[in-house]
Formats: sequence, C-alpha cells, structure tokens
Amino acid sequence: MLDLSDLDRRLLAALREDGRAPMAELARRLGVTRATVTSHLDRLVADDVIVGFTARVRDESAAGGVRAVSLIEVEGRSTDDVIRRLRGFPEIESMHSTNGAWDLVAEHRTTDLVEFDRLLNRIRSVPGVINSQTSLLLTSVLR
Repeated sequence: MLDLSDLDRRLLAALREDGRAPMAELARRLGVTRATVTSHLDRLVADDVIVGFTARVRDESAAGGVRAVSLIEVEGRSTDDVIRRLRGFPEIESMHSTNGAWDLVAEHRTTDLVEFDRLLNRIRSVPGVINSQTSLLLTSVLR
C-alpha cells in the first residue's frame, strides 16, 4: 500500500465523515487548493487506497429487520472451503478472517427471526464449521 501523507490521512478522514463533500469544501477544510485535493483523491483512487464509493443509509431505511454478528470456528484447513460456501449466503453482508479462538466473523441481516433461525442452522451445517457464537445487533452507536 502507498505511503500516506498527513494530507492523505486528513482527506480520507474528511471523506469518511462526508463522502459527498464538494472539492471546494474539502480544500477549505484541509487548507489546500481544490487542485491539490483533486490530485490527492485521484492518486488515492488510482493506487487502490480508495477502492469504491457507497451510500450510507440510516438503519430505519435499511432493508431487513434482524441484524447479527456470528463468530465462527473452522476445522483445520477448511477455511477456504467454508468461506466459499458462506459467500453464497445472500444474508451475509460482510465476512472477515480474524485471530484468536474464532476464525471468521460474519455480519448478516435477515427479514425476521424465523429467517434468522434458518440462517444460523445453515451456517452451522456448512462442512468445516465446528462452532459458532452469534449476537444480535441492536442499536448502532457508531458507523
């Protein structure tokens, strides 16, 4: 990954705060010219530091009613196979490898508790999954 300058880090922080801020506003906040902001932004995109842009939505507007995080323990060397299978579950919105007692963390969303229960059973039945622990997500306090 590219060595980030102080300006790059401040630009990324400003974009995390408001990804729709106009270049002129970013330049004013960062104390540089619009051309400087534009060139840094273009370089961050070209160097794959910024890999995409997305819309953040309020929880009330988001589809689905039950959100949860599952910690998943995987048997031996079957992690790649488990990941491949879990990627096919449309309810799983993100998945991360991790260290410690758990091998994977999956964030998922279902429409209701019946679907949530079915999803947990499907996750636990994936060959290679030997243990899981799931917590419902209630109120988001920081995103």
